[in-house]
Amino acid sequence: MNNQKPLVVITGASSGFGAEMAKLFNQAGYPMLLLGRRTEKITALPLNFDQIMMEAVGVTDKASFEAAIRKAEAIYGKTDLLINNAGVMLLGNVWRQDPKEWQTMLDTNVMGVLNGTQIVLDDMMEREHGTIINMSSLAGKKTFVNHAAYVASKFGVHGLSETIREEVSAKNVRVAMVAPGAAETELLTHVTDDEALSDYESWKKTMGGITLDPVHVAEAVKFIYDMPQEVNIREIDIAATRQDS
Repeated sequence: MNNQKPLVVITGASSGFGAEMAKLFNQAGYPMLLLGRRTEKITALPLNFDQIMMEAVGVTDKASFEAAIRKAEAIYGKTDLLINNAGVMLLGNVWRQDPKEWQTMLDTNVMGVLNGTQIVLDDMMEREHGTIINMSSLAGKKTFVNHAAYVASKFGVHGLSETIREEVSAKNVRVAMVAPGAAETELLTHVTDDEALSDYESWKKTMGGITLDPVHVAEAVKFIYDMPQEVNIREIDIAATRQDS
């Protein structure tokens, strides 16, 4: 099938940033592959599904991740934009946090990004065209109390993104990052440390009780992509104005 617009792949598309990105790119007429473990939540989004594929694929399962992308590419053509959005934030102090939570964050937030990047990068370099946008965090630039392992994972996203950007820049491939601050997403729903959660809620109250609307993060992502291929906005840091850190 020939499409006027190229394929956009979004991981973690069922809620939060990913859901808002799906809405924006859908409104703009892009064919999409939306990946998320809860496809029923994707199905419930207000989208035109004529040019949308969905797969219940986790980014840590590289074989299934790649199979889903190849399946979509067989219909819509090669991936022009990959948004590595899937992420996990499990707050807690290192001296009492379950190491399994550290591993979950490293697997999803770092290995998932590397998996997606490797899957699409060869084709992008061969075509000398394509964009990878990695969702990082302000926690990839600075430290936050109760966030040690999460900070480690997001510092990793910052480091790998800039390294790969340098490596593929001569091939006209863009690698960029969006680093949001605290936002109104479902990230906190998996936190098991009640004290860390309470500290976060207290901090949120200093911002007037509401943090960043995910729609503005999605707009930042699309702003990067909408630039000409020869222009790479390498990083956007975005947060609620009242966020002090």
